[in-house]
Amino acid sequence: MKNTSVKFGLSAISAAVLLSLSGTVYANEDIAASNEEQLIEEVVVSASRLKGTATAVLEERKQQAFVADIMGAEQISRSGDSDAAGALRRVTGLTLVDGKFIYVRGLGERYSSTQLNSAAVPSPDPTRSVIPLDLFPADIIESLSVQKSFSPSMPASFGGGNVDIRIKTIPNDFVFNMSGSLGTNSNNSDDGIKYQGGDGDWKGLDDGTRQLPTSIKAIYDSGRSLDDLTAEESRQLTLDLNRDYDPVKTSVDPDHSFNITLGNSSESGDWRYGFLSSVSYDNEYFVGEEYQGEKFVLSETSAALTQGYDDIQTTEHNVKWSGMLNFGIEWQKEHRIDFSTMILHDTEDKLRNKMGISENVNESDNRRIRSYDINYEERELIVNQVKGMHIFPELNYAGFDWKYSIGRSNRYAPGNVSARFIVTDDNKDEIYDVQTEAALSNSTTAARYTFQQLDDEVENYGFNFNLPLSLGTTEVELKAGADYISKERSASNRRFDITTRAFEGVDLSGNALNEILSDDVLQNATLTRSILNDTTIDGDDYLSAQKIDAYYFEADVFFDNTFRLSGGVRWEDFRQISVPLDPYTKQIVLGSGATSADYAELAFQEDDFYPALAMTYIQDDETQYRFSYGQTVVRPDLREITKSNYIDPLTGYPVGGTPGLRVTSIKNYDFRYENYFSGGESFSAGVFYKDMKDPIETVQSPGQDGPPLIRIANAQNGYVAGIEFEFLKDFSFLEGIGQDIFMSGNLTLSDSEIELDRQEIVEQTGVSTAITNTKRRLTGHSKYVVNMQLGYDAPNGNHAATLIYNVFGERIIIPGIEGQQDAMEEPFQSLDLNYSYFPDFNSSIKFKVKNLLNEKQEILADNVLVRSKEKGTEVSVQYTYQF
Repeated sequence: MKNTSVKFGLSAISAAVLLSLSGTVYANEDIAASNEEQLIEEVVVSASRLKGTATAVLEERKQQAFVADIMGAEQISRSGDSDAAGALRRVTGLTLVDGKFIYVRGLGERYSSTQLNSAAVPSPDPTRSVIPLDLFPADIIESLSVQKSFSPSMPASFGGGNVDIRIKTIPNDFVFNMSGSLGTNSNNSDDGIKYQGGDGDWKGLDDGTRQLPTSIKAIYDSGRSLDDLTAEESRQLTLDLNRDYDPVKTSVDPDHSFNITLGNSSESGDWRYGFLSSVSYDNEYFVGEEYQGEKFVLSETSAALTQGYDDIQTTEHNVKWSGMLNFGIEWQKEHRIDFSTMILHDTEDKLRNKMGISENVNESDNRRIRSYDINYEERELIVNQVKGMHIFPELNYAGFDWKYSIGRSNRYAPGNVSARFIVTDDNKDEIYDVQTEAALSNSTTAARYTFQQLDDEVENYGFNFNLPLSLGTTEVELKAGADYISKERSASNRRFDITTRAFEGVDLSGNALNEILSDDVLQNATLTRSILNDTTIDGDDYLSAQKIDAYYFEADVFFDNTFRLSGGVRWEDFRQISVPLDPYTKQIVLGSGATSADYAELAFQEDDFYPALAMTYIQDDETQYRFSYGQTVVRPDLREITKSNYIDPLTGYPVGGTPGLRVTSIKNYDFRYENYFSGGESFSAGVFYKDMKDPIETVQSPGQDGPPLIRIANAQNGYVAGIEFEFLKDFSFLEGIGQDIFMSGNLTLSDSEIELDRQEIVEQTGVSTAITNTKRRLTGHSKYVVNMQLGYDAPNGNHAATLIYNVFGERIIIPGIEGQQDAMEEPFQSLDLNYSYFPDFNSSIKFKVKNLLNEKQEILADNVLVRSKEKGTEVSVQYTYQF
């Protein structure tokens, strides 16, 4: 199809502004002749920061038949976000959860799909099927595309939208950039805590300090449980166990990072080839306080904590590094093949020192609980891709493109540890002195060790044909293609406790596990039973697989450069199986009373057609209207259809899967008005509605001991509806500096509702679900999302500053039970400031301040604080040199 985009001129400030705005108009290469001299002057002054993909981003958005938002590399740089997750929260209608997962139009991460260069990739997160977007550093991203209305070429598992992360490819010219940064957090001036980790922690790699001892591994490999051991056998295994994890005070290092990018391209006759490589490293610390309430006694006027931790000292250490290498070759600009390989590695090491109470240990008997827990995990993603694009002029410029992608991810948690102490106020001075009044808990769970491994592999290949036709004033493009996805996952979890009730006559006084249970104590203690209590359960190990075969046909018809009609249908054959295993025998296990129907629930298969239709009316050179409709589906995650439990990292609550979950069917409606003004300013307004059948949701089951159990279940029906506004405005109408200032923003107002049937959920999950609200909003849905940017570009091109504001409305995190209301995450008002100074053509200095308002993350239920976490104010300075 020939280029039918509307062309318009830009003022100098608009050309600069448009490069830095999410989902707004970007500069067109074909600038009107009357503005040519002015534009050339702007580029010469500011080329060091304004060169890039502005034209491509503009053309893509305007040419999209289906509603989509595009964010270019320049906007990501200007907003100061360090990864894809942070950048995407600037897009209209998107919110960020747990710093990793994007909610599109208020729908949870299960309702959105994520692709890398239009290919499916695996997830190293054991609790979710979508990939955590904080894995992708901003330095390697060319653009981010969020398609909000379904098209037949997209995966049918489509709810809120599809996020496609496009990685940078071969450059047009020689590129060699180096950057480094230093930073800190306002909280990091306080004392942090640390434990005895490994020598490779600065690399984000455990050196074996935390791994399962070979003697214990041999027991598991032989098919035995630790419960099968004699007391003497357990003594030796406990001696082999690393017990030196006790927290001590420390000061933390400054945050630091660096990035190196090298690339080039050259031409030889009809051939063009090039490469782009990048390596990056980021090392960050965070010191803060948390609050973790679990149970309360509620009255009409107050709420009293009966179980939880009201004083938590936290220190987090995050190490990220990545490497990327792309190579491309092109012949006559008609045939191109790209090869890419990348590795992304992210390590989180979190230590929490906690003080709290339970229903049995509290101030009424002069006792408090002191515990610590260590959560260490390495996440890694390795992706290799090859794709080709071919144009055949002799066949009316027909096109053919293809792809092959193989990705492997893993989550390695070699040894997470928790220990529990009782602090008794013996002298009744109301001071619970951990140093002198503590003792290791005399219980079956004085300490707990977990060792986890998850491996995911996704293979994705496919192809697309397109054939453009011209029929007078009507242009037609026919498209057809296929997509094949295979996914395999294996997970292993080993968990056991140290029981101090195995000892006779051992003094448990003290505040350090490694000193109380020293080698000398263990070797000489009198034992009455095994020291180790195996708490690994059926389903902690599981295997799962998924396969999708998809084919689509789509037609795109353009009538007289005024009306555009696009539509087609996708057919998908979806197969999935998830098998819980006995951790010792590796055999399928569903319990002694399992029936053939229970085994049948492990597998799921469906095939169906998914249609889509989009219409665009182009009123004039500035204005167009879009309408689209699509039928899609959302399927349960691999983890959600097994009966085994896992811990949700956001709430700390255990989550249990539900075999037999039904898929969610969705009807999607979108309408958008877009106006691209001649000066480069823009405004758009949109309306969306999603009608949902059998939405997949979280519910609670009352816990017998500890926090309630979260279950996955189907609601009866539901909907999401809302409106979106987006604008870009410069201040050129003001005298003086007005022409150098711009403002952009977006606003989403929406609502949702689901209807739950208590009895059906009890029958589906097999547990009691005393749901408080059978009609409520979707989990994670915010009624409003606001993004604003106020920017300044100095006329001489030496300075640029941006003030960025983001806030989302309260959203359900933990659904309420037994009369208690839903626990809501409170609005988080994020105000960031970025300032860039360009001392010369090759250098830049960027100063960033994040969370200027020093907001906390808080979760409330009935106006009672359930969870809170400090975020602090981050400050950093970065220097970049372009050779």
